[in-house]
Amino acid sequence: MSETRSRQVVIAGAGIAGLTAAIAFAERGYSVRIFEQAQRLEAAGAGIQLSPNATRILRQLGVLDTLVANAVKPEAVVLRDAASLRQLARVPLGGAGEQRWGAPYLVTHRADLQDALMARVAQMPDIHLTTGAQVSSVASGSLGITRTDGVGRKIIGTEGSLLVGADGVWSAVRRFASPGDGAGFANSRFSGELAWRATISADSEAGQAFAAIGAGDCVTTLLHPGFHMVAYPVSGGRAFNLAAFTPGERIAEGWSGHADPVILSGAMRRTAPALARLVELAEPWSAFPIHTVEQRRWTAPEGIALIGDAAHAMTPFAAQGAAMAIEDAATLANLVADFPGDLAQSLTIWEKLRRPRIEKVLKRGAVNRLAWHARGPVALVRNLVLAARPGEKLAADLDWLYGWEARKVVRR
Repeated sequence: MSETRSRQVVIAGAGIAGLTAAIAFAERGYSVRIFEQAQRLEAAGAGIQLSPNATRILRQLGVLDTLVANAVKPEAVVLRDAASLRQLARVPLGGAGEQRWGAPYLVTHRADLQDALMARVAQMPDIHLTTGAQVSSVASGSLGITRTDGVGRKIIGTEGSLLVGADGVWSAVRRFASPGDGAGFANSRFSGELAWRATISADSEAGQAFAAIGAGDCVTTLLHPGFHMVAYPVSGGRAFNLAAFTPGERIAEGWSGHADPVILSGAMRRTAPALARLVELAEPWSAFPIHTVEQRRWTAPEGIALIGDAAHAMTPFAAQGAAMAIEDAATLANLVADFPGDLAQSLTIWEKLRRPRIEKVLKRGAVNRLAWHARGPVALVRNLVLAARPGEKLAADLDWLYGWEARKVVRR
């Protein structure tokens, strides 16, 4: 393998995972080519929560200072009963959380995070981004790239020692991670849940309605047997991101689709009138089908690695999808760079290290969903347990998640 090819990484996808990976590899001296199938970059979704395990990495990569300008540091995560609006629990964040976990907890708009990542990419001459292009073939390190322009489609080629599939839930690279092994390839699976999203201006009537039921400087989660809602400030506090989650039917093979708003309004029955009014004022709501991926193999010894949603798309109930993608990207770059002489072994070790972490996060998300949608006696027990645990104890329960740092791997 030539020196040029051994130091070149090809990344499919210019979302959070792909841009973070590009920065992390370029920081370690690699030349990076990113191919994004969209003609222009657009942030999918709206708001995003970034816990300290993610912001610690963004700080190390030189992204955090730019991001903080438009982000908000919430003072707490507050759980409320959707029917009574009574506070059930409060997990301290803000300065106390930053001191505890060594990095801030941020809430921001996805577009602001993407802009901050792109600003860092623009500072790094060894990163080259091509839009309207998709990896269409892989053969012995030689990659076929199908590029679409205003005239038509054409095939261009490139080489690299490593292909990183960061192209999301509907990954095109995923099929290359298990050549000749159909069992290793996973299609995305609809989870049976819909995410309903709206962004409201803080000074609008809807914004005032939200301020009346929740703290504007917190992440507020409203719990109900038929749905739950998460709300928090974005854009420097000038707007609020609202995300409600309900059961629903499959609506689209994409990030957004049409769903009958009656589904959301129906789930709101027997909730506080002030909350029902907020949902009405926040219209229009966009529906997003939640898809998951359970990929049996994340790496191939030929030099392919899947990160983020391409490998393990998860439900948002632990608020860790973006954080896990950021962790994937940074740890992959560090492990490959630390041991450049044996790429296949580096990929194997990386996957073995990441899987237990991802599985633990998935379990946390499943537990959260059950707890947030509890009803009857189960909900009563949940409320009693939460009331018995002070904020300090609730924060301590998250040390494994928010206080995480990558282990240094030493080979003998």
